[in-house]
Amino acid sequence: MTPTQVAPPKTDAEMAQLAINTIRTLSIDAVQAAQSGHPGTPMALAPLTYTLWNRIMRFDPKDPIWPDRDRFVLSNGHASMLLWSILHLTKVQAVDAEYERLGQPSVTLDDIRRFRQLDSRAPGHPEYHWVSGVEATTGPLGQGVATTVGMAIGEKWLAAHYNRPDFEIFDYNIYAICGDGCMMEGISSEAASLAGHLGLGNLCWIYDNNHITIEGHTDIAFTEDVATRFLAYGWNVLRVGDANDIDRIENAFAVFRKTKGRPTFIVLDSHIGYGSPNKQDTPEAHGEPLGDEEVRLTKRGYGWPEDAKFLVPDGVYDHFAAGVGARGAKARIEWTKLFAAYRAKYPDLAAEIDLMQRRDLPNGWDRNLPVFPADPKGVAGREASGKVLNVLAQNIPWFIGGSADLGPSNKTTLKYEGAGNIQADTPGGKNLHFGIREHAMAAIVNGLSLSKLRAFGATFFIFSDYARPAIRLSALMELPTIFVFTHDAMGDGEDGPTHQPVEHLASLRAIPGLITLRPGDANEVVEAYRYIMKLRHQPAVLALSRQPLPTLDRAKYAAASGVARGAYVLADAPGASPEVIIIATGSEVSLAVEAHEKLLADGVRSRVVSMPSWEIFDHQPEEYRHSVLPPNVNARIAVEQASSFGWERYVGTNGHLTCMKTFGASAPLKELQRKFGFEPDQVVAAAKELLRKK
Repeated sequence: MTPTQVAPPKTDAEMAQLAINTIRTLSIDAVQAAQSGHPGTPMALAPLTYTLWNRIMRFDPKDPIWPDRDRFVLSNGHASMLLWSILHLTKVQAVDAEYERLGQPSVTLDDIRRFRQLDSRAPGHPEYHWVSGVEATTGPLGQGVATTVGMAIGEKWLAAHYNRPDFEIFDYNIYAICGDGCMMEGISSEAASLAGHLGLGNLCWIYDNNHITIEGHTDIAFTEDVATRFLAYGWNVLRVGDANDIDRIENAFAVFRKTKGRPTFIVLDSHIGYGSPNKQDTPEAHGEPLGDEEVRLTKRGYGWPEDAKFLVPDGVYDHFAAGVGARGAKARIEWTKLFAAYRAKYPDLAAEIDLMQRRDLPNGWDRNLPVFPADPKGVAGREASGKVLNVLAQNIPWFIGGSADLGPSNKTTLKYEGAGNIQADTPGGKNLHFGIREHAMAAIVNGLSLSKLRAFGATFFIFSDYARPAIRLSALMELPTIFVFTHDAMGDGEDGPTHQPVEHLASLRAIPGLITLRPGDANEVVEAYRYIMKLRHQPAVLALSRQPLPTLDRAKYAAASGVARGAYVLADAPGASPEVIIIATGSEVSLAVEAHEKLLADGVRSRVVSMPSWEIFDHQPEEYRHSVLPPNVNARIAVEQASSFGWERYVGTNGHLTCMKTFGASAPLKELQRKFGFEPDQVVAAAKELLRKK
């Protein structure tokens, strides 16, 4: 045996062990080369990952986006080398953003050599849309497992809606690996509770029970009985006492696949840094390289060449090809034949599945959208939204969603005949009741979107704080998720500052790739949805009013279709360029229009710009942006019941900001508007003061 060889395996068990140790050593070498990463968990969970991929999962590496594949999510994403190793060894093929197969590996050995380096397809944590074979972006602990609940709900919905006798088009399982960190984060509890309520028998979480976190042994902060907690949630709880026993692991998965009406939770007792003579079962194996000498000692214990780096022994690739490769290809080919017969018998349903998989929309998806007549009393943003949602849900079969127990307040309940509720015994409904679980709701919406459904979640705008981590991941994953937030400013008055969002618009506008829209009247709400529904790779947030907003007379003012450009000239001075520009969003648009009319009456040429979305406007051509906000007009006012943060980019350093500089207060809305300066006369006074200074 040379220094770069291992003894050839003689039995199937020896071949399996060789494959397992290949996963371990690739992970060790990658972390050591990067001088950064987490080697201990891949060392411990290589047997689990090998068993799941090579013996259990229905997954074809040659077609990693096949609709009926099993899904694998690594929720403890710091152990990403576990995923990069298995994607490489199984030769998962790359797919681009247009769902085209590229004929090249998703993760090459060179990517693993450059683990955590710029442009490597082996980044520090799993990234969906960057690496094929990654089913969800994970990193913030708990987000991955919560997302899988949405994926499991999605599979149940797809099966209920599209399966027919003798045609099981959707029949896949979702597997997630999680650790102590995921179990401690509250989002996992929220998601697990809902999964148990819905009886998601297609969902399996494997809990890496190694008792180690960065600070030390878990008993310094975490002594609860996790298994009993999941029993209380209504899960089927199993235990495998030895993470190296692949036969027992395989048996646990067999029990999962036979279990109906309950998700499965497998407690896997493991040793972090398994095989490291000095770092096994220590925090040092969690978040730092082993060190050159410890790497050599560990490899010696594995029976591995001590100085070999990134070694894939002969036969390992072939072993995975004969396992998951052959099994996955056979399952996919059988499914493809089944779907061809399904298409012949149910062409309309097959066409829907095709559209859904490409994130396209059916013909006529926007028919019958409401048009609201001019009305000074107006319609609340949330009311207009509810009417639009009920139309969209009827026009788009795979459009579903719900609220975090606020459906009657958010006006997001789908009420048309046949809409139905998603429950354990009715998984094909349209209304998903998340309960008071905003953290999990947003992650579940991501999971539904990853299942190719068009999904929305809703709550009060103030509670977007709870949903923010998943909204950020949605933007990172480039998912067309929809988040409907109502009670967007001080319109709920008496509830006071705890329920009046001030900094939330600014914080959401700061998320790259996220479209934030705050429409100014009912027709702007319609146009906002019209824009959002066409998005394929961007999430969107809608901030909607609780209180009625005047419905503007579009015969007098510009058409609401200007929403599609992010900002537009709503009202202008007749026959001449403006002296002053008032820029407003949401409930303040009608206020700006009132101020504009008063200024015109006083002989001041003013312009009102409705700016429902900074992001959309900023991506318009410069010529259009300058036509809306002429550079030579420096007298500008921003009017928004939110933090002034960021508005200087549109009004300049000398502009006036009619915005919030403090938290709100508990009082009727009109008193709050007076106190904080959101009245037409105060905007008029600010405009005249700007012109006086000029």
